[in-house]
Amino acid sequence: MAGEVQRGLEDVVALESQICFIDGHGGRLIYRGYDIRELAEQSTFEEVAYLLWYGRLPTRAQLDELRTRLARLREIPAELTGILDRIPKECAPMDVLRTAVSALAHFEPAETRPGASSIGGAQRLTAVLPSILGYFHRRRKGLPPLAPRPELGHAQYLLYALRDREGSELEGRALDIALILHADHELNASTFAARVTASTLSDLYSAVTSAVGTLKGPLHGGANERVMELLNECGTVDRVDAIVRGKLARHERIMGFGHRVYKVEDPRATILRDWSYRAGEAHHDLHYFELLRELERVVHREKGLYPNVDLYSGSVYTLLGIPSDLFTPVFAASRVVGWTAHVLEEYQDLRLIRPTAQYIGPVDLRYAPVDQRA
Repeated sequence: MAGEVQRGLEDVVALESQICFIDGHGGRLIYRGYDIRELAEQSTFEEVAYLLWYGRLPTRAQLDELRTRLARLREIPAELTGILDRIPKECAPMDVLRTAVSALAHFEPAETRPGASSIGGAQRLTAVLPSILGYFHRRRKGLPPLAPRPELGHAQYLLYALRDREGSELEGRALDIALILHADHELNASTFAARVTASTLSDLYSAVTSAVGTLKGPLHGGANERVMELLNECGTVDRVDAIVRGKLARHERIMGFGHRVYKVEDPRATILRDWSYRAGEAHHDLHYFELLRELERVVHREKGLYPNVDLYSGSVYTLLGIPSDLFTPVFAASRVVGWTAHVLEEYQDLRLIRPTAQYIGPVDLRYAPVDQRA
């Protein structure tokens, strides 16, 4: 007997998890019991990483140990730099990241080698992704590799890797908060892909490679790039209304609005709106912020949609000097914490993820020899 098909697995409860909770009607995002607003206001990315991996906030000694460990694990193996040097400079950064994560597994030391309970691998991937992104970005610009900066925290190191200079205190905090907000989001497409891979008892690096490949798709990652393209198309606030209405009349999607789970404003958008303003004010440039506020007004009037996390993140990254084709890789540099936390949780309660499909094709065709086929 055929069951009801839930397209896109919408509202299907696939598993139990202690990592993340989304209250779509209340507009809340919870990491391991802590509201995202409180974490964004008071914590750091390293604290959130520890929380997602271990299920509790770290003590001072535990946090210091994790920071030291992440700094020590940033170095790219020489064998991997050799592979990166052979990748064409014009390749998309997400393609490079996918290749690098997969190849990295071949050159890891014993403490981070892929395994079925590899917290070491989770920390290694989190630490080295900014180095990989920085290496490729500098190589395509014809610049030499960066010198190590172990004294920098994760967010500041990522800024340094992408810009060749660390950020101001406000810039570092803005990116730190963006990384916190993107660290996990329950069973989004890339996290689900990682858990499906892990459910076969494949290794953690394979699971993260699956996740990177899934995040590359424009319906999951990359929406903030499309938002910035729209803002640049509009140019000035007075053009937003006509351009948006024209796109809607042509049934074009306006990125940065609406969400499969949230029925109200995404709480991450609320936080990033404030940081978009702060970053713009610090750089004496509120151009994008003003465009975004008008875009919000028009889209809500026309479609009743609320902002999601992608609406404001691109403006923050742009003000921080991050190129638009690195927006999604920066997303990955944050979400790798959530991916690995989910993979490790999957290993603890292993059951092969294998849904069924409702077949709608024929069932009574008869085989004909090849010479008798019309």
